[in-house]
Parts: sequence; C-alpha cells; structure tokens
Amino acid sequence: QRLSLAFHSRRQVGDLLYRVTADTYAIQSLTMNGVFPIATAVVLLGGMFFVMIRLDWQLTLLALAVCPFLFLSISLMSKRITQAATLARQQESEVYSVVQRAMSAMRIIQAFTKEEEEHRKFMAASGESLGASLRLYTLQTFYSGVINTLMALGTAVVVWVGAQHVLSGVLTVGDIIVFTTYLASLYGPINTISQTWGLIQGAKVGVQRVFEILDVERDIKEGSRSFPEAGARGEIAWEGVSFHYVSSQPVLNKIDLRIQPGQKVAIVGPTGVGKSTMLGLLPRFYDPREGRILIDGMDVRDFQLKSLRNQISMVLQPPLVFPISVRENIAYGRPEATFEEVVEAARLARIHDSIERLPDGYETIVGEQGATLSEGERQRITIARAILRNAPILILDEPTSSVDAETEAQIMDGLNRLIADRTTFIIAHRLSTVRQADLILVLRSGEIVERGTFHELIKRNGPFASLYGAQFSG
Repeated sequence: QRLSLAFHSRRQVGDLLYRVTADTYAIQSLTMNGVFPIATAVVLLGGMFFVMIRLDWQLTLLALAVCPFLFLSISLMSKRITQAATLARQQESEVYSVVQRAMSAMRIIQAFTKEEEEHRKFMAASGESLGASLRLYTLQTFYSGVINTLMALGTAVVVWVGAQHVLSGVLTVGDIIVFTTYLASLYGPINTISQTWGLIQGAKVGVQRVFEILDVERDIKEGSRSFPEAGARGEIAWEGVSFHYVSSQPVLNKIDLRIQPGQKVAIVGPTGVGKSTMLGLLPRFYDPREGRILIDGMDVRDFQLKSLRNQISMVLQPPLVFPISVRENIAYGRPEATFEEVVEAARLARIHDSIERLPDGYETIVGEQGATLSEGERQRITIARAILRNAPILILDEPTSSVDAETEAQIMDGLNRLIADRTTFIIAHRLSTVRQADLILVLRSGEIVERGTFHELIKRNGPFASLYGAQFSG
C-alpha cells in the first residue's frame, strides 16, 4: 500500500496476491521447519558427540566421516532445488493471475462466450504449475534418498569396524550395542540438519520473493509538513510540469497553470491526452518528472501524504464500491460521520431514494464490485462518498458519465451546492457539465492548447468550439 500507483501499474495483481498469501507463509515454514529443528539438532549433536567420543573416539570420528559427503550433496543439490523452487512459485503465482483476471472480468467472459478459452488458459497455467511442482518434489525426494543412503552406509561401516574392535578385545559386546544405539541418536540430528536443508531451499525462495517487495524503494517520498487544522485554502499551481509513464511517450509537457481558491475548473479533451494524469499528480498518485505542483504556495512533495490527501475529495473512474454496506461505502473516507450526515450526502448525490428501496436500506450489503447495483447507482454512491469527505479541494473525474440526462441535471444541482466554496476540478467528456465552470482547459497531446470561460471559448471558434459542435451537432 505504501508504493505508488506507478508500481502497481507494472505488477500483476495475482502475483502480488500470491506473495501476500503463499510466499509469506514460507517465513513461518522457514522458522518452524527450518531454524528451530536445526537449532535443536545442533544441540543434540553436540551432546551425543561428547558422550560417544568417550566410548570410542575412533568409531565416533568414523561415524562423522559421512559429513563431508553430506555437505558435498548439499552443495551439489542446493542450487538445483532453489532454481526448481523459484520456477514452481512463479508458475503458481501465474495461476493466481489467470484466476484473478478471469474472476474480475466474468461479465465480459460470459458476454463474449470466452469460457472455453479462459478454461484452456487456466488448465495450461495449472499444468505448468503442476509440472514445476513435480520437478521440485522429485529433486527433494532424490536429495532425501541420497542423504538416507549415506546415513545407511555410514552406519554399516561403523558396525563393521565396531565388530572388528569387539573381536580384537578393544570393545565388549555391551559397548558396541550401546555405541550403536547412540549412533542412531548421533545420525538423527545430522539427518535432520541435512533433510531440513533441502526444505529450507524451497522456503527460502518464498522469503526472497517477499523481501523483493519489501525492499522496493518507496518512489513517493513522505514530506514533513502538515496542513493547518482549518485545511487548505485551495490555491493551486502547476509550474512547468512534465510527466511520462514511458520515457519515449510523454503524457504531460510543460503544464503551467494557476488556480485561485474556490475556482471551478473543467478539463476537456480527447481520451488519452493526460486529463486524469494531470489531476492524479495533485494527491501524488505520481510525482512529476519535471516541474512542481503547489498548494497554497507550498510544493505538494513537502507535505505528509495523509495530510495532503485529506485535503482532497475524489470521484474517480471507474466508480468503485466495496462489498460492505451502502452506509459504510459512503462513509469510507470519513467513517466517524453520523448517519444523518451520510443521508445528507446521499441526498445531494441524488441516490437517497434508490437506497431507501433496497432490502435493508443503508445497511444493505453491496455485491462484489457493486454487482447488485446499476452503474449509475455506483457512480452516485462514489459522489456521495466525496461529498461526505467534505475536503477543501474536489476532483470529479467524469462524475456523470454513467447516468442519464435527467439524473445528471439533478446531480449537478447537488454538486453546485457542494462546490460553492471549494476549489473544484471536473474532467468531462459530456460538455454539458462544464457550462458553469469559471475556467475551461482544453488538453491536446499533453499540453493546454486553450483556456477560458465557456462563452469565451465558443466565441473563439477554436478547439473547444469544435469539440462542442461535434458533440451537439444534432
């Protein structure tokens, strides 16, 4: 969670899920099945060595002669087991990824009748995972067999030499029986250490995959400042801001913009020109490659992330709701809010009547990914969530894209009351929502190519007028 959206955009969700669940379990395996047994075995080995060397030092050293061969086996097999364990975990995480993608896109899969193809993908990933796991199991079994064989040979040699000592009168029959009994207690810890080492190699890979994530440097650095208790005034500026996800494909290029407190700013332009990215830099989902963004004259990178993001309410796309109650969804950004405040936010978002018709009203549990709600209802719940947050800066990313014209008018009426004293940014493809904006920005190819009020831009007959004309040509 501490890593930026840039990190998450590069990683597969299924792989991260596997690391959080299965790979972290490897730490427990490494401790319970590795460190503790080896520590116990080392203590027992030391005790048995002290007892046995007093009985017959020659036989004791002979019994320990298998150790170099054990270490040789460990050194020869460790690398192969590690490689096999790495591949097995990678293939298992790929199964997670295939399942996660399919589960989250079930509606699309069924709509396009792709069930058989997705099943083939799952079976292929599962088959590769099974094959990798079997190769690891085979190596570990072979390794275990080598260790047991060496132990058996060591025991046979010791018994044979011990018998010679009895025949020559160096040891009594009772001594060799006692020594042979102790030999099992000596080889027991050695066997434990050797066998456990093979298991450790498999678990070690999981631990490395966990620390691979933990060791990722936080690319969004925490600042030290916090906003005053009264909150931000809402004066915002972009100064020479450039940004790119891939170095060869700039998204924003030298954006210069200054917004006064309480202004209502609309950002329009074709899909993919950087509108959401530009506003995503404000709460520091990403940091600009060049330039800086200021709030009340201070660089946003100087603020603590929590303090900064508490100043901003957002309605993002796509509208996301959680499988919890409607009330908890609306109060997600402000859980201490009273029920009356939740209801008032819902009324402003024009969703209250729809909630009242649900089986349990505000306590109705929403289906996974909001499946039990319509797209428009999900959208209005996220708007109510932003309204309840009551922050001095408001970002609305296409707030009415999933509703009809009548509901859009109602929502905008409620939002107009909300944004009266707030610095507000609206990303809009439906240009009917931007008429009342104090400032409209037109983005093209990552640059602001036009700015002004609605009437000013229409009179100029430039890019905005072309967009507006194309949308309302009917």
